[in-house]
Parts: sequence; structure tokens; C-alpha cells
Amino acid sequence: MAKIAKADKGSNGFNHRSPGDMVVQVILYIITGCAALICVLPFLYVLGSSFATEKEILERSFFIIPRTFSWNAYSYIVKDGAVFRGLRNSLLVTVVGTAINMFVSCTMAYPLSRKYLKGRNFFMNMVIVIMLFGGGMVPSYLLVAQVLHLRNTFWALWLPGAMSAFNMIIIKNYFQGIPDELEEAATIDGSNDLHTFLRVMLPLSGPVLAAVSLFYAVGHWNAYFNAMMYINDQAKEVVQICLRRIIMQTSNLVDQGIDWGPWGSPPTKAVRNATTVVATVPILLVYPFIQKYFTAGVMVGSVKG
Repeated sequence: MAKIAKADKGSNGFNHRSPGDMVVQVILYIITGCAALICVLPFLYVLGSSFATEKEILERSFFIIPRTFSWNAYSYIVKDGAVFRGLRNSLLVTVVGTAINMFVSCTMAYPLSRKYLKGRNFFMNMVIVIMLFGGGMVPSYLLVAQVLHLRNTFWALWLPGAMSAFNMIIIKNYFQGIPDELEEAATIDGSNDLHTFLRVMLPLSGPVLAAVSLFYAVGHWNAYFNAMMYINDQAKEVVQICLRRIIMQTSNLVDQGIDWGPWGSPPTKAVRNATTVVATVPILLVYPFIQKYFTAGVMVGSVKG
């Protein structure tokens, strides 16, 4: 009977796609491939032109592989070692800042996800208010620089954004999706709230924790405006500020007519592209390790039937 049912299923065409379905699939593949190509081509151009000479960049409007490979731009970036100091500072800001963000976000998301918390709606409304309304740039600067005296410290980059209300809500929604029976079983076994949070909730929340951690890490790595306002010490410059200074110095040297000797023309455009590569590649290297978590992470907050 099983063989007959299988044969009938095959004869009815349930296991075979119709020509119309195949055409639609091919069209979807083409559209997806074109979209991916459009997204990746600009970065490939930036990467290729960072190894090109300034003359080739001016002569060719678009290319991926340069005719002549040149390390002039990268030589100029690393000649004083400032970029390595900036990378080290950015790595410190990213790692410590992400750890602070996840600690504050998770410890706030877990109580708000519990229905028995008294005043839960009040605290949730307060979170929504701070997500929609901010204090403004000037009050924030006065608070950080003059009241808390955090100027020229990394704490100025960590404390003001210790928690993102949006990311906290994402984690809270994920916690709410975990069955209450698991918490009840842990309570029956003698577990307290802290033990339940550490041993039950967090291990079951790997996808959302990985996704939100990447959001926080990218934000810290690309930190520019706050670093420009609060950090004046070159020893504490993050990589974004360091690369901005290098680009400005290159432009000033061009205006002054500096003789570049064997380098020929100053690699201004190549330096800009090389700084983009230096600032982008490190965070891109992290993505493949947590890509698998995004499939589950993007479904956080969806409505179940």
C-alpha cells in the first residue's frame, strides 16, 4: 500500500515542480543574484582601488582588479602606528561596551518579561518613552562632560548608551516566548530567580543574544560622533577618529604641494578607500561565526498562530 501511495503521489505531480514554479524560481534567483551583486560591487571597488595607484583611480571610473598593485595608501596609514592604536582602542571599546550592553539589557529584559512583576506596565512605558524621546545633544554633553566628568575616558562611550531600549525589547519578547512551564519546573526544584535566569533563560536564548550582541558590537565599532565629542586625547582615539584624521592630513598635504618623491601624486583617493577597508573588514570577519543565529533571531517578536 505504501508503494502504491508513493506511486500515486508521484503520478499526481506532488513531488515534481510545474514549469511555472521553475520559471518563478529562476526569476527569484536572478533577482536575488542581481541584488547581491549590486550590494557587493561597491565594496569590491573600494577594496581594489585601495591597492591601485592614484593615477589609475583618476583615469578609470570603475574597476575591481587594478592594473598595477600599489601599497602606497596602506604604507601611509601605518607609517606612524596610529591606526594600530586606534584598532586596539576600538577593540577595547567594542568588547567591553558590548558586555555592558548585554548585561544591562538582559537583566532588565528578564524581569519585564515576567507577568507577575508588579508595576511591569509602568516600567515598560518608561522604556518606550526613552526610546521615542531623547534629552538632546547639549544636555547629554553637559551631563557626560561636566556633571559626570567622563571626558577623555572610555566610560563616555559606554555609559550613555549602556542600554538600547529597542534591543532590550527584542530580548524581552524572546524571553516571553520561552514556555512558563520551564520556569515553574525550575522553581519547584528549588531554583531562585537568579539561578533560573542564568541556568534556564540565558542558555535557551542563544539566537537572540548573538544577534543583539552583533548589533551592539557594530554600533561600538562604528562609534564616531560620541568619540569625536568626548575624546580629545590621541592616545584614546578609536579607529574611526584616527582614520578621519589621516584623511584630513592627506588632504592638507595635497593643498600644501608636498613632494611625494617616488610615490608620485599623493594617494588621497586611495587613502580614503584604504581607511574604509581597515575600518570595515574587522567587523565583517565576526559575522560568519554568528550568521546561523540570525535565522532564529530575526523571528523574535513575531506573532504566533
